[in-house]
Amino acid sequence: MKRFFHRNFAFVVTTDILLAAFAWYFSHLLRFNFVIPSDQFQTLVRLLPLIVGIKILSFILFDLYYGMWRYTSLADLSNIIKACSVGSAITILMVLFAHGFSGVSRAVFIIDWVLTLLLISGSRVGIRLYFWLCAGDVTTRLNWKTFVPFTSREDRSSKRLLIIGAGDCGEKIYREIHDNPRLGYQVVGFIDDDPKKAEFKIHGIPVLGNTTDLQAIATRVKAEEILIAIPSVTAQRMRALVTHCKEMGIPSKTVPGMGELINGKVSVKAIRDVSYRDLLGREPVVLDEAKIGEYLKGKRVLVTGAGGSIGSELCRQVCRYDPERIILLERAESPLYDIELELKDAFQHTRIIPKLADILDLRQLNKVFDNERPQVLFHAAAYKHVPMLELQPWEAVINNIRGTQNLINKAREFQVEQFVFVSTDKAVRPANVMGASKRVAEILIQAQNGCGLTDTRFLTVRFGNVLGSVGSVVPLFKKQIEKGGPVTVTHPEITRYFMTIPEACQLIL
Repeated sequence: MKRFFHRNFAFVVTTDILLAAFAWYFSHLLRFNFVIPSDQFQTLVRLLPLIVGIKILSFILFDLYYGMWRYTSLADLSNIIKACSVGSAITILMVLFAHGFSGVSRAVFIIDWVLTLLLISGSRVGIRLYFWLCAGDVTTRLNWKTFVPFTSREDRSSKRLLIIGAGDCGEKIYREIHDNPRLGYQVVGFIDDDPKKAEFKIHGIPVLGNTTDLQAIATRVKAEEILIAIPSVTAQRMRALVTHCKEMGIPSKTVPGMGELINGKVSVKAIRDVSYRDLLGREPVVLDEAKIGEYLKGKRVLVTGAGGSIGSELCRQVCRYDPERIILLERAESPLYDIELELKDAFQHTRIIPKLADILDLRQLNKVFDNERPQVLFHAAAYKHVPMLELQPWEAVINNIRGTQNLINKAREFQVEQFVFVSTDKAVRPANVMGASKRVAEILIQAQNGCGLTDTRFLTVRFGNVLGSVGSVVPLFKKQIEKGGPVTVTHPEITRYFMTIPEACQLIL
């Protein structure tokens, strides 16, 4: 009810009353060629309070006073059309039953409906136009150049931005940039490969051509940055666009794919630098989530190495399947604290139990297993930096082998239903200490199945080259490229196959 006592409400209602009264009066002027007969004028005055009252009640009925008119949209205009139509219909019916149109011109009602619609819509659009021209900044004044052809509102302090993609995404990005001048961007044009959009304009900004002319267009408009606003772009196409931008020496950014956006909503906040995920070269694999999560629902799940890149993503995905509780085992304090806070915020109906413990400490492990009694165990804790473990091989043996054996013993002792060991492709014909230590751990895991000593099901999952994971070669390559090289590859002819962290964790599950 507060809105009915707000000064803006009173102002808008007063304006609507005046506009509705004017529409009723002016409709008579138009009908009688600006000379209203005296009997018609008396009818006009007599019906005026009724006409205006019905219109205002109709506007209230259709929520015309709920909206913030600086954000007028097509939905608001649709409500105005409905309100005006219903108001006019009620007026006609009341006059018909009361007077039978005696002494009242029927054409007046049609003209009145049109005028009311135009005036009420125009007032809302005018408010939206005012705030649009002010660009949402109270310190910004209307610029006369906006109304003069062949002039612009160029802001030399803003970066000149060229948007690739003249679709819904590009249009939404432009609107947010325009409405928020503090972002520091000035859109100078759109580029799109759809020939139907050529030479058209979006909010007054022209579609300058297609991507084959990108360099010429960027030079002509003096673009300082390029935004790839095509969320559905393929990795191959993204690589080509990024390469082209690099060749021109112009920084490029992108918006995430629709899968990364909540409900597909596009925002300037979603703009980011092009990431290696955009250049993966294939579509991410989507597995059958219902089957994956069947054995996790209502279970007590323990994840070792829960603060690591793989372990933390594994925790996020496990929580989606509604376990009874998830126990986060991690010996590094800060990563454990971070993932605990994130999970508690995102999964408030799941018990999140952080355990600051080391898999090498049997006393700590015994306490965790005795208190929590896990039913499913994901073992992701490991040393995995190959060069570091080459220098200190015994640490690989102690952590990766003895730590795994400790967990195997506890899983058997406390009758864990399922034990999943996260291994690596480097365990295949191992050529380094890290790979060898993981291979030994695999053999220990495999030896448990069929030994007759336990009912626990032991599984091993291998993968490698996980994009963005700690120990992955990609961050190293990225740093080397940023420094101008050289990029240290194992062999000039090597081919690497990558997977994302979510894909890796789905594979584990």
